[in-house]
Amino acid sequence: MSGSQQKFCQSCCMPLGENGDLCGTNADGSKNGDYCKYCFENGEFTFKGTMEELIDFCTPHMVAAHPEMSEAEAKKIMADAFPKLKRWKRA
Repeated sequence: MSGSQQKFCQSCCMPLGENGDLCGTNADGSKNGDYCKYCFENGEFTFKGTMEELIDFCTPHMVAAHPEMSEAEAKKIMADAFPKLKRWKRA
């Protein structure tokens, strides 16, 4: 294992994995290392809503992946993390 840090989608915070299969694509079809394939495709964001709407959309997926977590806990984690991500960071 290399000492590199795990990369996360800069829109939804999903882990991007080590082999790039979960990376989104740029307009030219190349991999985008900042965003996952669910958030960014062909150089555009696939989710057009607000950060709060994305948190609501992601909550059931996060709880499904982490059954020990409540919806309220999942929302709090995302509400704390998302504003720090590239897509949602306020300048």
